[in-house]
Amino acid sequence: MKYRILGKTGMNISVVGVGTWQFGGEWGKDFTQGEVNDILDAAQERGINFIDTAECYGDHLSESLIGKRTSRDRDKWIIATKFGHHFHNFLERTRHFDPTDVVRQLDLSLKSLKTDYIDLYQMHSSKDDEFHTEGLWEELERQKEKGKIRHIGLSISGNDNIYQTSRATDVGAESIQVVYNRLDRVPEKEVFPSCREQNLGVLARVPMASGLLSGKYGKGHVFTGSDVRATRDKEELERQIEEVAKINREEVPEGVPMASWALAWCLKDPVVTAVIPGCKNTAQVHSNADAAELL
Repeated sequence: MKYRILGKTGMNISVVGVGTWQFGGEWGKDFTQGEVNDILDAAQERGINFIDTAECYGDHLSESLIGKRTSRDRDKWIIATKFGHHFHNFLERTRHFDPTDVVRQLDLSLKSLKTDYIDLYQMHSSKDDEFHTEGLWEELERQKEKGKIRHIGLSISGNDNIYQTSRATDVGAESIQVVYNRLDRVPEKEVFPSCREQNLGVLARVPMASGLLSGKYGKGHVFTGSDVRATRDKEELERQIEEVAKINREEVPEGVPMASWALAWCLKDPVVTAVIPGCKNTAQVHSNADAAELL
């Protein structure tokens, strides 16, 4: 495994992390505690020390599954979670950025994660007016002073959101989480230059384009059931699957798994501190970790 410093935080994180939206049950599978333990054990064996989760991956469900595993060796992990949404069901989340409610969310996350501090607490896909919620950033600074939060980050919704990115330092944020992958290079235009200028860490989410860049989905594939990809526009999905096939033919070196290549592709830009792909089993953990060997 290789490691990079996450911007101004000083935290030395593995270039491949573990994304955990799937643990909330929205990617076509419900996870047992044993399965989560196995995934995180495999990650640790490969030198992965960074986990990204959120308050609304289930109703703190992902956090709870993570906490039951990481509580026994908490000091070995760098854990990031988020605030701003309440989970009601797979189709409904409500938005809550009021400082009092955010503190309540923080305390629920700490309880779920079975920890007394969060390494990176990220604003979760806020709108620009929510970004300016009165008293929010002052309250987060107070929570830092209390030791509940070590660092603050922004998980921006639109990957062209230069408005929030350019103001990150002003509000005390030290990292940006953004969608970035071979199919979606929008952040390269404005977001990444701003991150360089401010020395912000960059976490690339959806680095395999929701699994499409694994190369395992062929023309005409249909996602069904509780898989969140079943809600996507079918024509756009088909177009992307065709583009992936072309990339696989023309850009992926012979003998290199496309999934590992796709993660390494993101990391070739030094502004990207880490990628945070999801994984459903230990085999995928090892495939993700292999990306570090391609750098």
